[in-house]
Formats: sequence, C-alpha cells, structure tokens
Amino acid sequence: MKSWKVLYSKWHNDENYTPEYWVLPIIKYIPQTQIYNWPYTNLSFRPTIVWCPFDTKDSNYVKMLSDAWYKVISSHISEWKDFFEYEPEERDIMISNPPFWWKRQIFERALSFWKPFALLMTNTWLNDSAPKQLFKEKDLQLLMFDKRIEFSWDKKITFSSSYYCWNLLPKQIIMEKIIR
Repeated sequence: MKSWKVLYSKWHNDENYTPEYWVLPIIKYIPQTQIYNWPYTNLSFRPTIVWCPFDTKDSNYVKMLSDAWYKVISSHISEWKDFFEYEPEERDIMISNPPFWWKRQIFERALSFWKPFALLMTNTWLNDSAPKQLFKEKDLQLLMFDKRIEFSWDKKITFSSSYYCWNLLPKQIIMEKIIR
C-alpha cells in the first residue's frame, strides 16, 4: 500500500507537526561531522547528512537541523517521495516524526538501511510485540522525556512519546527534561 493512502485517508491522518522544544533534545546526540576515508589520503571530515523522510522544508526538524549546520535532506509524500519507495543517495542519519499508523513497516524499513536513526513514536508501542521482534537482535535505544508532547492538533494528548533510536545514543535509555 502507498503511504499517501494512509496519510491522507479520511480517518487516519497522521500529519502532525513536532514542536521545536521536541526537536531540540535530539540535536545534541547527532554528530556534527562524519569521518570518511578519501582515497589515497588521510581521513577527511564532512558535515553529517540528516535525512528527514516525513518532513517538508517547513518542518521544525528541517529548519532546526539546518540552523545547527547539518546538511539536511527532506522528503515528504506530498512531494511524491514515498518513504517506502524513495531513498536519498546519501545520508548518515534519519530523524523524523513518522506517521504512527504504520509504525511497524516504518521501523522495518528504517532498520533495513543499517544507518543510525531517531524516530519519534508513542511509548504505548512498547506494549506491542512488534518492537520486541524488530529489535530482538538490535539494541533499541530510547530518548525519553519528563512531559508529553503537545502536537499541533491537540493539547490534551493521552500518551507519552520518545525517540526510538538505533545506533545513535551513548546508552540504551536516556531521560531528558523538556523545556518549553
């Protein structure tokens, strides 16, 4: 099934915007540069390339990561860049707030890239069997928070969220204080 059918269906619109105060805590865990071996020379450095696969250029992820001097590649289904079909040629890390509706398929694809990622997801998903199966052989890392996120559509959210990460954080669980 195509992503746009889920994102823009009558009952399951997962198009929500992450506030700046929820983007800020993940930035400090993203390395500023990547080391690569240029052929026949010493090691070289280049800016970290961050792919935001569920974001338009107006997203807080894209704006704040660009302001922090990362090279940012944004892609969004509205630009005909379906996450399940599109993949940028270069990227070091993937960071975004994906649609919660297709979480298992999104995490399966994210893990298939073998690149570090941080994807915002509801903590209630930890009760599901999917994350246990997906992260059985890989270390799930959680960047957790002392408050619930307030999405653009609702100030009375009934669940808390965390960044579900792989190969990014310095330890498996980190607790952060949210400053609004």
